[in-house]
Amino acid sequence: MATSDGPAARLAGYAGSRKNLAGCVCGLAGVGLALTGTAGALWPLVVAGLYAAGALIAPPERPDAPDFTEEGDRLDGLRADFAALRAYLAEVELPPAARASLTALDTLLEALLAPGSVSDPDHLHVLARAVRQDVPEAVDTFVRTRWWSRFTPGTEAPEAHLERQLAALREEAGAVAGALRDAEELRQRIHTRYVEERGD
Repeated sequence: MATSDGPAARLAGYAGSRKNLAGCVCGLAGVGLALTGTAGALWPLVVAGLYAAGALIAPPERPDAPDFTEEGDRLDGLRADFAALRAYLAEVELPPAARASLTALDTLLEALLAPGSVSDPDHLHVLARAVRQDVPEAVDTFVRTRWWSRFTPGTEAPEAHLERQLAALREEAGAVAGALRDAEELRQRIHTRYVEERGD
């Protein structure tokens, strides 16, 4: 029995894809040319070529960006939205450099969203904005722009913009982590002074 990610499932997924539908439309145009006699004896090649051309120019399948309905900056709701964001990002095809940047940001956000890590409302707002708006918008815009950039060669690669956006988001989350580290170091110094002075 075929599994959900087996060959039969992939074939069924491709059958309903944009690429297959566009290829079929172009292939039907090739059949029309063959029926009118325009394609000549090479009509099978014409039909196959038009199908391939249609499949190549069709926009790729892309997962829909998550629709976050959670309001406010509660940590529990933010953690649930972060899980939905991760599921979306796992389905998106990204270049290796962008995937590495995204993994680094994901690791930092996971640590910051751990229970008990962040309580400051300003920090929670920064994290909520990153999870619910900035990261999904950056990735979704990249996926859409990448396809159109094939038709406008010579323009700046969409990968460059995505990597710059992820670097800026990583720096912003890093500032939150730095503030948490500073707060814990201050707390440690205060406790050290308290313990030392108590012995006098």
